[in-house]
Amino acid sequence: MASSAPNPPLLPISNPSSGAGAATAPLSGAADPPIATPAFRLFLSRLSESVRRSLSNRRPWSELADRSAFSRPDSLADATSRLRKNLAYFRVNYAALVAAALAISLLAHPFSLALLLALLAAWCFLYLFRPADAPLVLLGRSFSDRETLGALVLLSVFVVFLTSVGSLIISALMLGAALVCAHGAFRVPEDLFLDEPEPAGGAAAGLLSFLGGAASSAAAAAGPAVAARV
Repeated sequence: MASSAPNPPLLPISNPSSGAGAATAPLSGAADPPIATPAFRLFLSRLSESVRRSLSNRRPWSELADRSAFSRPDSLADATSRLRKNLAYFRVNYAALVAAALAISLLAHPFSLALLLALLAAWCFLYLFRPADAPLVLLGRSFSDRETLGALVLLSVFVVFLTSVGSLIISALMLGAALVCAHGAFRVPEDLFLDEPEPAGGAAAGLLSFLGGAASSAAAAAGPAVAARV
């Protein structure tokens, strides 16, 4: 009588993929990148760096206030020529003077300053630097990016044109521009040595080019946040 050999015991087969996943699961959490710097802090750091770099190119204030260099211009053409040369030389100082006139005007009117700061904060925290994947929810209702942008534009129009903020800003800018024009027309530029070509396009080209450069720097700093919302 022939006897059959006993069958070998069956070994349990484990799923290698599940084991690998279980083994690497705790490691994936440890490999996560650190939390990135918020976009608002990045915007402020870039803006402050741009302003600091621009102010480092200013001329000595002693040259701006040199009393011995002031005289009455002989004609309107002479005043225009002086203004054009002084704008090319003192453009950073002139921009600082206009900004100082605007700051003093706003500080003298706390209500307008509070409205302007509230409008700026609304733009920053409700649209520019709000996460793109987080909808805006107010009073139990969710607002899309287009609705938020439209509401902020209407709010800006109301604050600037229907309150005292717009007239205050325009008055401060006109006062600063008048001071710049008066100084540029009466300051004799013969002792100034321009180390760069004179900007073309009129008497205010130097000041406008600096202001345009500052605005472009701020726009470049806020570019990634705006591009994320488009």
